[in-house]
Formats: sequence, C-alpha cells, structure tokens
Amino acid sequence: MGSKEPLSDSAAVDRTGTPAVELDGVIRRYGETTAVENLSLSVREGEFFTLVGPSGCGKTTTLRLIAGFEDPTRGEVRFGGESVTGVPPEDRDVGVVFQNYALFPHMTVGENVAYGLSFTDPPGGGSDAERVRELLELVDLGDMADRDPDTLSGGQQQRVAMARALAPGPDVLLLDEPMSALDAKLRERLRVQVREIQQELGITTIYVTHDQEEALAVSDRVAVMHDGTPEQVAPPRTIYREPATEFVATFVGDNNVLSGEVTAVQSDGGNDQRLADVAVGGGTLSVALDGDYSANAVSIGDRLTFCIRPERLAVDTGQNAMPATVTSAEFLGETTRVHLDWDGRELLLRTEELPEGTVTVGFDPADAHIVTAGR
Repeated sequence: MGSKEPLSDSAAVDRTGTPAVELDGVIRRYGETTAVENLSLSVREGEFFTLVGPSGCGKTTTLRLIAGFEDPTRGEVRFGGESVTGVPPEDRDVGVVFQNYALFPHMTVGENVAYGLSFTDPPGGGSDAERVRELLELVDLGDMADRDPDTLSGGQQQRVAMARALAPGPDVLLLDEPMSALDAKLRERLRVQVREIQQELGITTIYVTHDQEEALAVSDRVAVMHDGTPEQVAPPRTIYREPATEFVATFVGDNNVLSGEVTAVQSDGGNDQRLADVAVGGGTLSVALDGDYSANAVSIGDRLTFCIRPERLAVDTGQNAMPATVTSAEFLGETTRVHLDWDGRELLLRTEELPEGTVTVGFDPADAHIVTAGR
C-alpha cells in the first residue's frame, strides 16, 4: 500500500474512556440451542479486535448481535455507552463486510462503493464522487471504478466490499471471515492491507475468523471463543505465550500439554526461581512458578497442567530430559514439525534439522506455562 493522505473520517486510537462497543451479559438462544452464553466484552475506540474460534463457537452470532441482525435473548449491546439493543442495523452506524462480499453484479465497482452512500451524506462534506474516489485509492483500486465486479479477482472484490462498507464513515467496521474463500498467499497479503487501512482510518474494527494465525497477526486484542463465550481476551502475544485455559493452549497454534502431580516445590538457586517438580508418566519434570501460580499457590499433591510450545523444545538438552522416538515429520520450509512418542504421549517439536530414531528432547523450566493447578 502506498502512502496516502488520511481520509476525513480518520480518528486517533483511544485506549481509555468509554468503550466503543460493549456486550453486557448477552445470551442468544435459538429454541433449545444456546449460541451465545453470558457474553461480556468491551472493545476500545480505534481497536482492531478479533473473535476467533472453531465452527459453532458463537463468533459470527456475536458479530450479528453487534450489527443488529440478531437481537439478544437477554443482555445488552452498547455503542459509546448508549444501548443499541433493539436498534435496527441501518441506525447503528456500522459498516459490514460479509464472507461472500455481496457485491451487486449489475453495478460497476464505483457504483457499488457509492451504494454505501445511498442513505447518508459523505463524511466531511465532500461529494459522493469524491468519497468514492478517495476510498478506491485507499484500497488500491483507483483505476477500476468502471470495471464490473465479476471481472475482478477475489482479493479485489474483497477490497471493493470494504470500500463500500467504509463509504458512509461508520463508527464501527465489522468483518465476517472476509478472506475465508481466498488462497493462503492472498490472505496473507490482504490481511496486511486490511490492518493498514484500519490503522490509517483509526476505525474501531471487529473481525471474525477461524484462522488463529490471522487473528494473531492483525489484532490489538483477541477473544478466543468456545461454546458461546470467550475463554480468554488478551493481546496476541499473551494469548500465544500465556494461554489461560487448556482449550486456548490447544486451539491457538501447536502446543504440548502435559499434566501430573506435584511432588516437590523447591528453589532453583542459580536463577533465583521457585520450581515445581511434576510427576508425568514415568519421569519428573520441573516447571517454573510465577504469576498466579507462585510457590504459595502450588502445593505438593496438586494436579498441575502445563504447556510447552514445540519451538521451545530442544534436542539433546540437559534440562527436563525426555527420551522420545520420532514417529513422523512434516517439512514446512523454515522448520520441520516432528511428531514424537514419549512414554505413550505425543510430543511436537519444531526444529531446523530432522532427527531420526530415538532422541532426547527437553525444555527450560521457565519455558513451560502453567494452565491450571489444584486438587
């Protein structure tokens, strides 16, 4: 994307003050089926906020509740502190980009974008034609106003749909899996462009995707959805490095999740650190204690579940040594994903080399993240 002048509806990101969008105790039921369960979320002004999760987790229903296409069975939706529960979509000042783009085939690209201005004047007092021109420039389609949508690639159609949604200068932009039909390389390129557009405009954006990598790449914060409610809401690095639940640990990226009984709590004098020794299978592994799971919060006899990312495992290390057998490997270009069998448990290792046969892998106690601990 080239450098462009900000559009007239650009806004600075506000990390404080009244949230742009709030869902407070929202429930959505369809007969006996609950799609969203006691959902409470707060999205900041100017934030790129992503809902990610498997099919059926409630993420698209949540987006539809925010847009006004669905009404809560119970609870409240607020924009800027004001309730919009029961307010129709056309009165909510939101722009929506759907999964199938929903472009009008009988209209040109420019006419499709101008359709977003059918019921309102352009922000900033300019003409419709000026607004269409500046938005097509924003999405790198400035020379395609007279083209028919069916002559465009999928990525170009996606950007036309985004320009149309942005045309009236909405307060909130909602994106419902807009790249799911595109190939992987194009998705990677377009997600960068979407993020650049969002940052240039400073528009509050709520994005729905099932792609964990995409969620981590573009978001200020991520809500990992499961069974109609968020399991964790946090910045991408926290989601990846410090998953709050076992579901988050296993859903977001590859992970090794292990569980066992605490047999000792001791000091690691060399690193001024408290460690828990955990009996896993036929061996004992040491895990660093910190944060919510300090030495005072973990006792001998507790059941402790922890995870280690595959890239934090190392071959031929002296710490937490685990003799394992290579069962299969997948060459991924920059790394190889190696499947190991350790005492009947599957481990995943990411490495530049391809080990074979029986190897010893291990990890630093500080690289393990505790998910749960207790009796």
